[in-house]
Amino acid sequence: MCLAVPGLVESVDGRMAIVDFGGVKREAIIDLMEEGTIVPGVYVLVHTGFVIQRLEKEEALETLAIWREVLTALDEPEKVV
Repeated sequence: MCLAVPGLVESVDGRMAIVDFGGVKREAIIDLMEEGTIVPGVYVLVHTGFVIQRLEKEEALETLAIWREVLTALDEPEKVV
């Protein structure tokens, strides 16, 4: 299974972007995207260090909320029925 993580583009320098993943900032290569489509302030999906898709803000925020729910559920102890 592959996992792409949504993040917010903070800056772009050439073909490299700094993407903020909820406070963790990483470099991501934007070579797979059409020139000029990745700019600061847009949400993107990043897979293995490459931006693979631009996201609408609402879709990105919804996906991040779902991930928070999953992580919260993983942190809760299992309930015995």
